[in-house]
Amino acid sequence: MPRPSLRLAVVVCCVSAAAALHAAKVKVEARPDPTFDFGRVQSWAWDADGGEVIMARTAHDDPAPVKARIDPLIRKYVDEAMTKQGLTQATGSTPDLQLHYYVLVTIASEGQTMGQFLPAVPYWGLPAFNPGTSALSVVTRGSLVLDAMIPGTVGDRKVVWRGIAQSTVEDADSDRVRDERIHKAVQELIKRLPRKKK
Repeated sequence: MPRPSLRLAVVVCCVSAAAALHAAKVKVEARPDPTFDFGRVQSWAWDADGGEVIMARTAHDDPAPVKARIDPLIRKYVDEAMTKQGLTQATGSTPDLQLHYYVLVTIASEGQTMGQFLPAVPYWGLPAFNPGTSALSVVTRGSLVLDAMIPGTVGDRKVVWRGIAQSTVEDADSDRVRDERIHKAVQELIKRLPRKKK
């Protein structure tokens, strides 16, 4: 029979692994233009700007260092995922699609109040009571938005596909955890890029 200290270590490892898996969850959705023929898409390229980082947590947030760190990762992972989809990055010719990304870092909160799930007038006839917050959760949420557009001049281009990946971000997350989350988000987004017209 395992010693108590060994059992405790195993339990701690399992809990840590479960917490890491939970923290790495990424919610992904994509919205294609149903009128666009994705079957003719063979090539792609980043637009002139590539992408931008928008931070809306505090007035002192500086997006520049965040972009400097994650821009090469996003470009690398998108290139890998697009290659797996059989699409080539255009160099020197007009691509079928131009890509642009946005990274949004915001604060999100969820709260529950006592009695919020009760009907306005309970069947047992008790008077309504003032709700009080019984649970409050405030988290930093990171979103990666990837737009695929018909090439053209800025402002006149039409977005034919938009993918959005969202996840919570912890200040204590290591660089490795954050890199893996970006990698997973990009992979799941590109999987949802249609390869033929619906």
